[in-house]
Amino acid sequence: MNVLIVEDEKGLSKEIETFLKKEHFLTDTAFTGAEASEKIAVNLYDFVLLDLGLPDYEGFDLLKEAKKSGSDASFIILTAREAVQDKVQGLNMGADDYLAKPFSLLELLSRMKAINRRKFGVKSTDITLGDFVISLENRAVSCNGNPVNLTKKEFDLLTYLLLHKNRVLTRLQLTEHIWGNMLEDDYDSNYIDVHIKNLRKKMGQHGSTDWLETVRGIGYRINA
Repeated sequence: MNVLIVEDEKGLSKEIETFLKKEHFLTDTAFTGAEASEKIAVNLYDFVLLDLGLPDYEGFDLLKEAKKSGSDASFIILTAREAVQDKVQGLNMGADDYLAKPFSLLELLSRMKAINRRKFGVKSTDITLGDFVISLENRAVSCNGNPVNLTKKEFDLLTYLLLHKNRVLTRLQLTEHIWGNMLEDDYDSNYIDVHIKNLRKKMGQHGSTDWLETVRGIGYRINA
């Protein structure tokens, strides 16, 4: 998943970025409100971690702007402000959660996972799909107890489609959420198609993958 870290304290921003990368998130950073505003306008993010005390922007204004433009990202406010009114204002404006500095990175991760469970209606970290069980926590796939070996990108692609089950995702959406905004040097336009083909081949050796649908000219959908 793709995360934008909006934080002018570069040391803290780097600490969050390093931690989230180890947890298999893609990360992008912005040190000013203007930079964050531009990135939110042109990129697709799953999460925006937003510091209120930016040097050039009031964090609430950035949140309001993003919501008005239709951003589908989940916002978590990160701030040293402790006033209850600030928390209430942020939540009322559409923020999904609020963490006061200093905070534990493990707590941040836990809250991000909780937001995703609520957002996508996931009640368990183990999701059944046909004959397959996908463990979001352990990043593992099995079929009738037998492990299915997927690469990191294949697993990310499968779970992102699964979280958005019954919804068509375009190749562009999948590309931005799985590869981020800075694509690998060897990226080409059929990367998504190649990975879908590999998913079907690997999982098809264990069970039916009829639930994975190609929507011609648009992208892919998991019917569940």
